[in-house]
Amino acid sequence: MILQLLLPISRGPREEIVYLPCIYRNTDIQKPDYLATVDINPQSPNFCKVIHRLPMPNLKDELHHSGWNACSSCYDDPSKRRNRLILPSLMSSRIYVVDVGTDPRAPRLHKIVEPIDLFWKCSLANPHTSHCLGSGQIMISTMGDPSGNGKGGFVLLDGKTFEVIGNWEKPGEAAPFGYDFWYQPRHNVMISTEWGAPKALGNGFNPADVKTGHYGQRLHVWDWTTHKRIQTLDLGEEGAIPLEIRFLHNPAAAEGFVGCALQSTIFRFYKTPKRDWAAEKVIQIPSKKVEGWALPEMPGLITDILISLDDRFLYFSNWLHGDIRQYDITDRRNPRMVGQIFLGGSILKDGPVKVLEDKELNSQPTPRILKGKRVQGGPQMLQLSLDGRRLYVTTSLYSAWDKQFYPDLVKEGSVMMQIDVDTDKGGLKLNKNFLVDFGAEPDGPALAHELRYPGGDCTSDIWL
Repeated sequence: MILQLLLPISRGPREEIVYLPCIYRNTDIQKPDYLATVDINPQSPNFCKVIHRLPMPNLKDELHHSGWNACSSCYDDPSKRRNRLILPSLMSSRIYVVDVGTDPRAPRLHKIVEPIDLFWKCSLANPHTSHCLGSGQIMISTMGDPSGNGKGGFVLLDGKTFEVIGNWEKPGEAAPFGYDFWYQPRHNVMISTEWGAPKALGNGFNPADVKTGHYGQRLHVWDWTTHKRIQTLDLGEEGAIPLEIRFLHNPAAAEGFVGCALQSTIFRFYKTPKRDWAAEKVIQIPSKKVEGWALPEMPGLITDILISLDDRFLYFSNWLHGDIRQYDITDRRNPRMVGQIFLGGSILKDGPVKVLEDKELNSQPTPRILKGKRVQGGPQMLQLSLDGRRLYVTTSLYSAWDKQFYPDLVKEGSVMMQIDVDTDKGGLKLNKNFLVDFGAEPDGPALAHELRYPGGDCTSDIWL
């Protein structure tokens, strides 16, 4: 059954183009953010080149994540086409709807949902994750209210007109904070995560804000049918700032993983025999004792995770330590690391930070130079090819945090790299012939973020 459900995507053709939001907020460039289309077909004369740029009509939106108007959750409906990319703006609270169906290699703007529609119709702001629903509607998580306080609610858009319908959650059910979410209809469940209050994180990270309760550490369990919040899982300090959440792709599975940034942990969440939900820590990345940095200890800062379509491998990025890891998750409770690669980060040999105590490495990593370009920042957003053999990565997290932790990244622009994956025994190897340098953009260095394939991918599609 699961094999049949995965056919619409897992047997799709090799990826040829990818869409990435590129950000100018918090840089010295007074230009709008834009959607870049990149040619990643090795046989193309435009390989590793930005072939199209769609600028947004406003400044300082902070484009961030994106989703689809239709995906595998409604693939058996012949009236549905994956031809609109939903592009929320994290800071301005606009939602752009982009036409990628008319000409996939030259997207065009289709509609703008203005912030006032989210403010007045939903009392929500700061939209983040977008998922299409089997009903044809589009659901977008939010991080705040119109005043910049934390508020984890959900906006519903009409799948044809893209007008705001209203809130998905019932009145009074919004969570204290919001960020990502994933649903699993066969278990009548949706689970959401928490980042923090937009006005606390909007201009950078202050550790004191964690202690004063402006950042989250909980998972929220929702009844998919009634739209009510039925359980809260407090992950404690070890689970502070739970960001990306992924159920296994098997729609019958009642478990998944969430990456928790601040203490660099991975929690497994699961349905118990009592039919409620629980979570357990299954991976811990040790912090490093350092000098020459903002704090005496540096966390890995797990910022993105994904699961391969066959549910065999988990990948995640440590944005500060500078590595990507691959884990075999065949034994769900005991993930086993089978691949690791360093691509930049804050603990490089020639950098200002000296590592005083390291429970994992014997020496500090060397800088990564690729096609003459030094990689600034650390590995961040990830996307895996449908066959699991190619892992793509960009280096920008969020413009205010980029500016704070990696000022040279803001000055020189982010990059996109490709890693060859051993899907047999595990292993990661950098493709030295692949580099997309967003430091060479026509309007100046840009911060490229999330990656999307036109045909769907590991992080956008949910099967019913």
